[in-house]
Amino acid sequence: MPEGSFQERTEQATPKRREEARQKGHVAKSMEVNAAVVLLAGVLALYAISGSWLVGMADLWRRSFSSLASASVSADSVGNILATTALNLARFLAPVVGVAFVAGLLANVAQVGFVFSGEPLVPKWERISPVQGARRLLSARSLVELLKGILKIALVAWVVWAALKAEKERILLLTEQSPLQILAYLGSVSFKVALRAALVLLALALADYGFQRFEYERSLRMTRQELKEELKETEGDPLIKARIRSIQRALARRRMMKRVPESDVVITNPTELAVALKYDPKTMAAPTVVAKGARKLAQRIKEIAKEHGIPIVENKPLAQLLYRSVEVGMEIPVEAYQAVAEILAYVYRLKGKVR
Repeated sequence: MPEGSFQERTEQATPKRREEARQKGHVAKSMEVNAAVVLLAGVLALYAISGSWLVGMADLWRRSFSSLASASVSADSVGNILATTALNLARFLAPVVGVAFVAGLLANVAQVGFVFSGEPLVPKWERISPVQGARRLLSARSLVELLKGILKIALVAWVVWAALKAEKERILLLTEQSPLQILAYLGSVSFKVALRAALVLLALALADYGFQRFEYERSLRMTRQELKEELKETEGDPLIKARIRSIQRALARRRMMKRVPESDVVITNPTELAVALKYDPKTMAAPTVVAKGARKLAQRIKEIAKEHGIPIVENKPLAQLLYRSVEVGMEIPVEAYQAVAEILAYVYRLKGKVR
């Protein structure tokens, strides 16, 4: 049985997995958000132009009916009047439709950004399979969608009922109002009801988006085995990489050991650490570490130093400082100048050199 076949998906999705899902059109998205934002934007846009819109609509209907009364009744004349009326009606509704379209587009971009994928358009058998369709109808997701629909209907009905209940006394007085006043009142109440319903739907949509986001993140989770496989694909086999790093370290140590015979002195602590220093006043501003090591590597540095007659000086604090703070090929720090200068002077006296 393959390893990891029963592993739980406990690992967060990697950027590569997220990108692959995005390319397939699999994103966290709630259609409820789009619908609620479009409804809210349409209601607000309609309210913003309601004054001029009502005047224009009244004038449109007056002219349309006047044309019908004065024109000879024929198929062509009635058709022309209806076409003109429809065109003018579309002109009045165009701002509302345009605002709703832009709002829906922005709501979609806010959720998923710009995604262009043809994967959802590719024909798949499971989309038309009766068996798969029955499974989808009886799935937990379908039950959640059913409960969401019932909840939406219940909340919108409650909002409408509460709004009309608050207007009960004013509704009873409409019999004493003029037709224009009744129309204005009905428009105001309709706007209140529509606005409250849109806000309730928007709140539900945001909650649904949170649920869709949670489901999306859960669907992208990976097993540890999947994480290892992806790591191998993107960065190579960890065993091979470890082997390469081991070879690189070995080559670096070999090059470092070749420079030990060039050093002027090896400073030890005395058994655990060894640091080889070289100083050439013509080419260097300060002494430079040409090799360093701990334990076995330190012993090897000292052996090479003995073979080539390089002085070995014991100075525990200085050896620890140089080993911790200076890399191979770097100059010693300022705080080590005095101690190193004294050691080099001692070494030069031993060799009979004067610098």
